Amino acid sequence: MNYRHAFHAGNHADVLKHIVLLALIDALKRKDAPFFVLDTHAGRGRYLLSAEESRKTAEADEGILQLMASPTLPDVVERYLRAIQANNPVGGLIAYPGSPLLAAQAMREQDRLAACELQPEEAAALKELFARDRRVQVLAANGYDSIRALLPPKAGAAKIGRALVLVDPPYEVQDAEYPQIIATLHEILTRMPQAQCAVWYPIKQRRSLLPFFRKAAALPAKSALVAELMVRPDDSPLRLNGSGMLLLNPPWQFDQVLAPALPVLQRELGETGASTRLEWIKNGD
Repeated sequence: MNYRHAFHAGNHADVLKHIVLLALIDALKRKDAPFFVLDTHAGRGRYLLSAEESRKTAEADEGILQLMASPTLPDVVERYLRAIQANNPVGGLIAYPGSPLLAAQAMREQDRLAACELQPEEAAALKELFARDRRVQVLAANGYDSIRALLPPKAGAAKIGRALVLVDPPYEVQDAEYPQIIATLHEILTRMPQAQCAVWYPIKQRRSLLPFFRKAAALPAKSALVAELMVRPDDSPLRLNGSGMLLLNPPWQFDQVLAPALPVLQRELGETGASTRLEWIKNGD
C-alpha cells in the first residue's frame, strides 16, 4: 500500500476519530473488568509534525493546532487535548500520537491491545514503539484477516469479555472498501455479539454513503450511532470534505457524551458551510 498517514496526522479527521476513541475507552474503564482493543489498521503509532510529509500538507495546522488555540472547550474535547499534550513538551506540539498509542496510554494494567499494520516499515516502527509494553501485541498483518485469530480475546489463558474494535482503513480502493468493512463487522459481531465497533469513514459526497449506512443498520448489533464532522460542504468528490464515525453497540447514551463536541469542532475547524451530524441509525432502546 502507498498510503502514509504521516501526511494527514492531526487533521480534522484525526481530531474527530480520536475524541470518539478516547471517550469509548473512558466508558469501558468505568467497570473494573478488563477489556480488549483491536486496531485493524494501526499505522506507525506516532507522527512528527515537523516531518516532511506533515509539512507538505500542513493538515495539522487546520486540525489539532487550530483546536489547541481555542480557550474554552467541552470536557470530552479537553480530555483529548490532554492526551495529545501528554506526548509533547509543555506548551509545544512536536508529535501527534496515533490511535494505538492513544489507546495504550488510556488503558489500564489489566487491559490489552492488538495493533495490526500491513505495511512493513510502519509495522516495524509500531513494534519498536511498543517493545516494552507487555499489554500490547503488534501484528504485521492485515487487520481484516486477523479477526478470527484475535476474537474472542484472551489474556494468557483468561478470556476477556469486553472488546472495542477500531476499523480505520486507508480507503485506497475508495468505495470498494465498504463491502469489506461490512463483512468484517459481521464477522466481529458473529464471534463476539457484545463487541463495540468504531469505523472511521471519509466523506466527499455524503449521498454516496447511503448504501453503507443501510447495510450497517442491518448488521446484528443492538444499536448503531453515526457522528460526523463536515468542515466544508460535501459538494466535491475530489477532496476530503469531512469524516464520520460509525459506532456499533456504543455505550448507553453515548450520543449525549459526543453532543457537546460536534458544534465546537464545526465552529473551530470548519469553513463556511460546515456541518455536523449525530444520529442513531439503529436504536435498541
